[in-house]
Amino acid sequence: MSHRRTFLKQLGIATTATAAIGTSTTAATATDNAHDGLNIDAGHGAEFDYPWQFIGRRSAVMAQNGMVSTSHPLAAQVGVQTLQEGGNAADAAVATATMLNFVEPHMTSIAGDMFALTHFDGEFKALNGSGRAPAAADIDTYCERTDETENGQPIIPAEGGLPVTVPGAVDGFHQLIDRYGTQELADVFQPTIEYARQGVPITEYVAAQWEEAAPRVEGFDSFAETFLPDGRPPRPEEIFSNPAFADSLERIAEDGIETFYGGDLGQEIVEIVQQHDGVMELSDLENHESTWGDPISTEYHGVEVLEHPPNTQGVVALQALNILENFDIEEDPTDPERLHRMIEAMKIAFADAYEFVSDPEAEQIPVETMLSKEYAANRVNGIGSSVGEYTPQADRHSDTVYLTVVDGDNNAVSLINSGYYPFASGLAVGGFMLQNRGFSFSLDSDDANALEPGKRPFHTLVPAMLAEDGEFRASFGVMGGDMQPQGHVQVIANMIDSELNPQAAIDTPRFRFMEDHEVTLETSRLPEETISDLRERGHDVITEEEYFVPDAGHYGGGQLIYRTEDGTLIGGSEPRRDGQAIGF
Repeated sequence: MSHRRTFLKQLGIATTATAAIGTSTTAATATDNAHDGLNIDAGHGAEFDYPWQFIGRRSAVMAQNGMVSTSHPLAAQVGVQTLQEGGNAADAAVATATMLNFVEPHMTSIAGDMFALTHFDGEFKALNGSGRAPAAADIDTYCERTDETENGQPIIPAEGGLPVTVPGAVDGFHQLIDRYGTQELADVFQPTIEYARQGVPITEYVAAQWEEAAPRVEGFDSFAETFLPDGRPPRPEEIFSNPAFADSLERIAEDGIETFYGGDLGQEIVEIVQQHDGVMELSDLENHESTWGDPISTEYHGVEVLEHPPNTQGVVALQALNILENFDIEEDPTDPERLHRMIEAMKIAFADAYEFVSDPEAEQIPVETMLSKEYAANRVNGIGSSVGEYTPQADRHSDTVYLTVVDGDNNAVSLINSGYYPFASGLAVGGFMLQNRGFSFSLDSDDANALEPGKRPFHTLVPAMLAEDGEFRASFGVMGGDMQPQGHVQVIANMIDSELNPQAAIDTPRFRFMEDHEVTLETSRLPEETISDLRERGHDVITEEEYFVPDAGHYGGGQLIYRTEDGTLIGGSEPRRDGQAIGF
């Protein structure tokens, strides 16, 4: 069967895959328990329990004029509103991202980094809005200032001033608007300014993550003042406002991004970083600039997959797809042979990435070799009937938001924004967190990702797109640390090999390779024989019950917008989170 001819198989759901997924026991139990969570107290209305578990199936969203898909409904609404008021995909993407900074402050920050793939006027481009290490950052200085160790060797701490790298997101947003937008930053900031002043109710999902993330950084006064109202994390339904963030956005809108990169707001950033042992200077902010380049890509069964080039990990997804193309992948997403091959392909690609990927301005990275079909055919020899020995250092942190926008003129933005850890470095300025991306640098001078002045760190953030015969076809991403390329591969395989529509491709049970032989799967929605088969092959399967709980991990957050040849937009959004795809 031609995969190009039936790329989405009439946008339907494959019968075998649907039958295999079915309705889980966990979902049914959660539904029953939900009735116990509604307590009617005469005269006082209803009091709800919030089990933080998503159990509903979503249908694909369809529209013609424009669409936004992201992890919070209010942010998606702000993006669609921007489109309806005459903005294009660039304007709506920045408006959406800014709103996410307010409603999911533990997940992202304007003082973090951003990456984007763009499609405007038939051209694909890659925007690198990631920051660099301060000019005074060097291994000797950091070794003297850190007390943190791992395996007896010094490492950069995750909290405080040392891990703070130059914020890239604000300049990235500005670059995106300046190159492609039709509105000003002041226009796209305005909805968030208004929401941040009046406040919004905290969702159950955000409340659970907030409560889990806060203890790590609650000792920093600047964090507690803004993000622990009443001395604690906000609970579901409670209204959270952030007037300090609204003030910061207004300052940037009125004075330009120069206030952030060298002006008064920048000076506030530098002062708090230096107060907590950091080495950032105002000149580091003044000298920052985002960079534009071209996506990297490969073809998978006739569909071109575009990813962001290093210093981030898009090459991992592309290499894994090249490896998988050497097999006849089973149509059923729950087939154990399919899952085994996908897990092993990810392990191989991760091992190569952690060996080579860094800042291409500082290190030679063999991207061309890593993406060659010949290299993949050679690496496929590492996949046998049992597990291999590839051991990357898995990054399980997931302080990230992802969004995708497609407008009525076929312009598209695939954008990801992060502060790295939940609530980042613990240092807050002007209602936003300072990122701790420098924590990912190595203090081993022989490491490809070794700390150097002005160097960009290895990044996990990867936006993606699909094209056919050079024509834009889809914009998508799956946020969540090292889950991102794993999620990309699984969603792509679900669409192309299983011929699932965009929402079904996101709904399908996922795996997440951890390290060594450890892999976690959504076991409540997989056949028991699949789990047994994987264990017999040597996979150390961590069950969903052991892993997918509020104080542990997750299986990523996917958002996807697909455009058919006749211009219909079809959206999918992560059912494991709060998000929505909204079109008009």
